[in-house]
Amino acid sequence: MDIFNNIGTMITDLLGPAGPLIVVGGLGMLLILATIPMLLSQKPDPMEKLAKSGREKLEENTKAVLRDNRRNEKLNKYAQFLEPQDAQELSAVRMRLLQAGYRTKDAVRYYYFAQFALGIGLLILGVSYFLVFIGKDQATTQQTLMYCLGPGAAGYMFPKYWITRRVGARQEEIESGFPDALDMMLVCVEAGQSMDQAIVRVARELRASYPNLADEFEIVSHEMKAGKDKSAVLGDMSERCGVQDVSSFVTVLNQSQSFGTSISDALRVYADEMRDKRVMRAEEKANKLPTKMTLTTMMLTVPPLLIILVGPSAVGITEMGNIGN
Repeated sequence: MDIFNNIGTMITDLLGPAGPLIVVGGLGMLLILATIPMLLSQKPDPMEKLAKSGREKLEENTKAVLRDNRRNEKLNKYAQFLEPQDAQELSAVRMRLLQAGYRTKDAVRYYYFAQFALGIGLLILGVSYFLVFIGKDQATTQQTLMYCLGPGAAGYMFPKYWITRRVGARQEEIESGFPDALDMMLVCVEAGQSMDQAIVRVARELRASYPNLADEFEIVSHEMKAGKDKSAVLGDMSERCGVQDVSSFVTVLNQSQSFGTSISDALRVYADEMRDKRVMRAEEKANKLPTKMTLTTMMLTVPPLLIILVGPSAVGITEMGNIGN
């Protein structure tokens, strides 16, 4: 017991009141890092392979196909830690990355690797900063947790924040350029081109102004050339974009194809609606502008006005008080 008390006293003298907590946390981190190679070196049990059902084998084979041994060999070693094990979660993350514009087959692994690397790296930096620059004797437990765990949590959440910002910016660009794309598509269809040719031409013309929307139309044209069903191709485009206008456009084209109506008439009506919707969206932003400017105007105008009006009176009252004394 004396030995443990001496060790505890020594740790408290070196690291402050939070010294035992820091030591326990460091030992836990070393234990986690030491067990990762042991987990990676474990060989699969043959009996477990025999016990898998057909669906589990199919999912495993699908993931194995996505792993290219010729590329990203370092990522393949840690594949079980860099991708979700649940098929539903994998599909949701992959769709989210597609909406953000990341279409490579290793995008999911890079996403989880970024979360893992940033979380561990910033956690180590936070602990180092706390030990070097912060006073260990005066630091409380709350400050210790904030400086040590705060950077790690921020690093872990940063990839999700980045993807959310990318998705929002990409959807805004697609929403802004979609009315122009419909107008050009309508012109191409009325000029005698087919729907496939119109999509290829629109993708080429939109490349300079709306590259993300041009990429979506180009993917649609390639999938149609490959022989994929048109309704399925348009449905996939709607899911990748995540924009309500594109979903409505896909519904209009599918209904026009199902009922045998003219595609040019459907495009003309829908293009008019999209132009009206864009005008309404611009008017909505214009109507919100005075409300947003009111607070800014008050913050920048009222304080100087009060200084000009009240300042001389305050100075005069102060001088009169000094004369009276």
